Amino acid sequence: MLNLTMHLDRSSQAADATMPGSSQPRRTGVTWRAILLGLLLIPPVTYWHIRLEMIPDIAYPTRVGIVWTGIFALLIVCLLNRLIGAVAPRWTLRQSELLLIYSMIVLGSLGASHDFIRPLMPVFTWSFWTASPANNWDSLINPHMPRWLTVRDQDIMRGFYEGGRSFFQTEILQAWAGPVIAWTVFIVLLAVVMVCINSLIRRRWLDDEHLACPLVMLPIEISRPRPTIYTNKLFWIGFGFAGLARVWNHLTIFYPALPEIPLGFRNLAASISQRPWSAVSMLGSSFRPWLIGLGFIMPADFTFSFWFFHLFWKGERVLGAIWGLDQIKYFPFPSPQAFGVYILIGLYALWLGREHLSRVYNAIITGKPQSGSGTEPTSYRVAAVGVIVGVAGLIWFSTAMGMQLWVAASFFLIYFLIAFSITRMRAQFGVPIHRLLSLEGQTAGPLTILTAAFGTRSFLKSDLVGFSNYFWFNRAYGAHPMPHQMEALKMQDQTAGTSHGTPWWLLAATFVGTIACFVMVLHLYYMWGAGARAQVPMWAPGNFTMLTGWFTAPKGPEWGSIIAVGVGVLFGFFLQTMRMRFVNWPLHPLSFAVSGEYMGNHIWMPMFFAWLIKSAVTRYGGHKLYQRLVPLFLGLVMGEFVLMSLIDLICLGFGRLGFK
Repeated sequence: MLNLTMHLDRSSQAADATMPGSSQPRRTGVTWRAILLGLLLIPPVTYWHIRLEMIPDIAYPTRVGIVWTGIFALLIVCLLNRLIGAVAPRWTLRQSELLLIYSMIVLGSLGASHDFIRPLMPVFTWSFWTASPANNWDSLINPHMPRWLTVRDQDIMRGFYEGGRSFFQTEILQAWAGPVIAWTVFIVLLAVVMVCINSLIRRRWLDDEHLACPLVMLPIEISRPRPTIYTNKLFWIGFGFAGLARVWNHLTIFYPALPEIPLGFRNLAASISQRPWSAVSMLGSSFRPWLIGLGFIMPADFTFSFWFFHLFWKGERVLGAIWGLDQIKYFPFPSPQAFGVYILIGLYALWLGREHLSRVYNAIITGKPQSGSGTEPTSYRVAAVGVIVGVAGLIWFSTAMGMQLWVAASFFLIYFLIAFSITRMRAQFGVPIHRLLSLEGQTAGPLTILTAAFGTRSFLKSDLVGFSNYFWFNRAYGAHPMPHQMEALKMQDQTAGTSHGTPWWLLAATFVGTIACFVMVLHLYYMWGAGARAQVPMWAPGNFTMLTGWFTAPKGPEWGSIIAVGVGVLFGFFLQTMRMRFVNWPLHPLSFAVSGEYMGNHIWMPMFFAWLIKSAVTRYGGHKLYQRLVPLFLGLVMGEFVLMSLIDLICLGFGRLGFK
């Protein structure tokens, strides 16, 4: 894997050197034309995400590590770039510019995600719109909701939920302006802290440890000026198989008489009703070509461990049913156990980088630049100030909602430690999922960990309201921006030799994407009705039901979750120790952490087939055969991505979205 990535590194840099108009071997992608094009493309891709993930809730481009809508947008820009280059070579975009555009599109459109702004929208209005004598929210919850973050006018809310109105009316715009601006500032502050942390650790991870960031392989390959992959027959075989299968299955939506190719998700345990086997609840069957292709370029020990531990989690459920433990809510606590491994990974990464962090600290204090600092995204002092100001702003925002200072500080300490760990996992192994959301619906974000550790009765009502209002970006972490930021820095380093200046335009993309998402969602909700076509009632009750339980039935510490976190830490430490002591130890702690979550049911079988194929190839054909077959599996990824995107865009144009 590392050899392949190093090969791509050299070929990408060589390709940039031959671009028309280049006067240096490598040139930065941070140019005004790239920035302008990236910002202009964010709104249409954001709208595309909204129509897939929010209205009418049929597909989820951001649930896994590689965003296929961004890959398709990059492909279109690359094709147009080649056409322009044939007519006006001076206007041809370099590879580093193309990849900056791609990174901006992805980060800008992440807000329109199933796991991000979608669950935020009900926070504005739901408890006021649905308050009734039955739930008693007018006296139980609403007096504690911050006025500056909510919309309470009944007429304004009626248009939001019932539709049939225009969002672009003065009174409606004024009602929403304050909360939208406040949450936009909050989201940008989150992004500031993340990108500054990435700037502080980039050199250690990418230069010293040479972490490959495997998920950047595909965008780097297709953005080359002369992509050799397009001349490879195996690539087109994979592309054709995945693409034709996608087209055929989509036709079965409109023509049910056609037999479907069984590639999509099936629950093999749906018909099991006899205990203890019924405790499995869900055992997914899926043969998605793009997931198999993605798994083929991942380390074999990771893919093996993934399917092994996914079945291991199912075995835990069966044993729990035999011993009566399945009566305990959330057993076997996969999310808290995974959280324990995440924390272990994050702390271990900090320990490995302690010398680098010491040098960073000295550079910040003395102001003396380190050797090679000209290639850094930004100076360490600026990055440190960004972290301090960003965290201070987030804590101030929280205390303005009524949270205690220590609660807000603890909340964001846990949150950014999770973000740090996810970024490390993606940079090292290209982990495809990291949502921390179990099949039982339990998450393991800071609000879950803090209430489990201290009990809800230890917090003020205003603390619990703050937890509830922050549920939207801690429900799941599938669309987390921080690993995408690190991958953007990696791509600039690889193709331009420097990522200097990149963080600020990634932040600009986040800002533009957030504003675009809010405006488009509100426009569509007011047109169609958030309570009908947008299916907001399906998502809204979560945090308010949780908050009602906290208020009406305060509890002490949840020892099951606490013990599960400890078990996760110890078992993760055991697996990591065994990997260090035994070279061929096959089980990876990362796979243990991510295989137990909900999305593991969808991808464990593709990971199994990817491991099986890769193991056979490397055993009987060696590394040379593996390298020759990589284009075939990249073709599987591209074939499904491209045809899936084309079909959805065509259906969107005709107003008949469908996905299969």
